[in-house]
Amino acid sequence: MQTPYKRVMSALRGEKPDKIPFTVYSEKLPQCSVERELRNRGLCPVKRITSYKYYTPNVKETACHYTDEQGRNLIRTVYSTPYGDLSTLVEPAGFTSWVHERMFKTPEDYKALLFMFKDTVVEPDYDAAAQTVADLGEDFVVRDNMSLEPMQSLISSTYIGMEAWCMEWMERQDEILKLYEARVEISRKIYPLVANGPLEFANYGGNVVPQIIGPKVFREYYMPHYNEAAEILHKKSKLIGCHFDADNTTIMDAIAETDLDYIEAYDPGMSPSVSEARKIWPDKVLWLNWPSAWHLRPVDEVRSATVGLIEEAAPCNGFIIGITEDVPEERWRGNYIAIMDGIDGAAG
Repeated sequence: MQTPYKRVMSALRGEKPDKIPFTVYSEKLPQCSVERELRNRGLCPVKRITSYKYYTPNVKETACHYTDEQGRNLIRTVYSTPYGDLSTLVEPAGFTSWVHERMFKTPEDYKALLFMFKDTVVEPDYDAAAQTVADLGEDFVVRDNMSLEPMQSLISSTYIGMEAWCMEWMERQDEILKLYEARVEISRKIYPLVANGPLEFANYGGNVVPQIIGPKVFREYYMPHYNEAAEILHKKSKLIGCHFDADNTTIMDAIAETDLDYIEAYDPGMSPSVSEARKIWPDKVLWLNWPSAWHLRPVDEVRSATVGLIEEAAPCNGFIIGITEDVPEERWRGNYIAIMDGIDGAAG
């Protein structure tokens, strides 16, 4: 019987392991008796880290933690640059956080953002990454994470945000492209560090919303970076994938043209079905997010839906079922067990 780690790595290489891997982000798997039962049955937590670190030596960062009149725990962070201050307001929310204010507020902030990006220093952090692998052993897989795609970093992070990006893309595209080019240079510092690091595979960005950026922007400003990074990682026998968790209908063919090895967090509840994805991406590993909306179904339907996904993926080489999103607290125990029951039933 394969270890959880070997089962996942076998699937990531396009092989058919002894049974379909079931993975959960480690932050979404609370320690308890059910967690122990599932891990005994082969569930593999995914630990997400980076093999590098970065900092901005000439940007002063000051954070203030406080509770507002609504009882919310907030963090106000100020970034001081020679071109003025930028600030964010963030509300931690467990695994994620609510961003109430992003750095970009007016066109006057472009110069400060550009300075911050150009000031970024990236360095390896290999010892810490290797220690994580050694500590977790073959019960886990440890995944490297490259930064968001240069354009996506402006959209999904605390820099600009989706709504402001849409407006600025229409009104001040030249300014956006200056920031984009600066982010490209940061990404190009990261590729070789990940390629030469101790981890075997890495996600590059993700959370792309095709309905916002459109296929043209995706082809022009996203695809070349996947391929550039893949060329560097493949020379060191590293695998590369992307977290495509939105409705990918309009970019399925474009994704097929990339050199990505695997597609992670794919949600067939929003995107085309598993069988359709396998037809369009015959040479890519399909790593699902078990559809988030389906977690509200009765437990027996969760099991049967899992069996249905497996049947669509046949012969199931290069196929992984994962959990990459929050599951309602009152549902995750029963649903995770039902998913594992479906996998074990298919293996039997």
